[in-house]
Order: sequence, then structure tokens, then C-alpha cells
Amino acid sequence: MIFNLPIFLTLLRILAIPLVIVFFYLGYPLAAATTFGLAGVTDWADGYFARKLGQESRFGAFLDPVADKLIVTVALILVVSQEVNMWITLAACIIIGREIVISALREWMAESGQRSKVAVANLGKIKTVAQIFALIFLLYNQPLFGFPIRETGLVLLAIATVLTVWSMMQYLQSAFKEE
Repeated sequence: MIFNLPIFLTLLRILAIPLVIVFFYLGYPLAAATTFGLAGVTDWADGYFARKLGQESRFGAFLDPVADKLIVTVALILVVSQEVNMWITLAACIIIGREIVISALREWMAESGQRSKVAVANLGKIKTVAQIFALIFLLYNQPLFGFPIRETGLVLLAIATVLTVWSMMQYLQSAFKEE
């Protein structure tokens, strides 16, 4: 395994998971939301530094989406455990289900030598940003200086869910498009 700055940042995202859980259950929502948000920044930073420093690697390409899926899934589970709401649970199931489907699709396409057909698209990046902000707000889940954090988080989660389905349809369409 190659150890470099991008991989270190990705590993930090994985190591942040227990901190988010502990802060959440100890009743420190700001710490949980901030830790999750900082982990979200490492998602951008690891890719940026990998490209800028020429440190892209197969291990990094494997580990990055695993770290993303782990921390987002944990955050969704925490939010669902806090909210106990059918719509939030449905959104979480859609988001997690999409990640499983796309991961399997990418693996299948890679085995058939067509991985480039399911490369990360801009819509997927927009979905990720909406998802990260939604989860930051929902982990914090308290008004801040009169700003309706929870309600904004719910709107962003709805947007992220729609973008999740839309991007999944794009990936599936790209994968099965006849050339």
C-alpha cells in the first residue's frame, strides 16, 4: 500500500466515523456535525491533492468511495435513529440503496473492461454536496441564530434524494447504452 497525503486524508475520514458517533450519542451535536463536515472537506481534498501532486493510485481510487459510503451511511443511520420519520427513513434507504447499486455496477463494468462508462459525473458531485450539507444540518438539528437548521437539512435531504435517483438513472443509462 502506498501511503501519501491523499490516502492519509481518506483514512482520516474513516477514523472520523467513531468520533461522529460518540459526539452524537454524548449529546454534542455541534461536534458531531463539525466532525462530519470536516470529513466532507477531506473528500474534496484527497481527490484534489491526488491530482495536483500526481499521487493518484489504485488503492486510493478504491479507498475513497469506501470511506465516503461508510461515513454517509453512518450519518444517515444516526439521523434516522434521531428522527424516526418515514420520509427520512425512505430517503436514507434510497441513498444507501443507490450507493450499493452503483458500487455493484462499477464493479461489474470494471470486470467487463468498461469502467469508464460509469465514471463519476457532475450530477453525482452535486448530489454529494447536497447530501453532506443535509447531513451536517440534520446531525446538528438545532436552530442557529434563528436559522432553521433542521428544516434546511430536510429540504437538502429531499434534494439530495432526488439527485440520488436522477444520478443513478444516468449511471444505469450510461452503463447499458449501446455503442
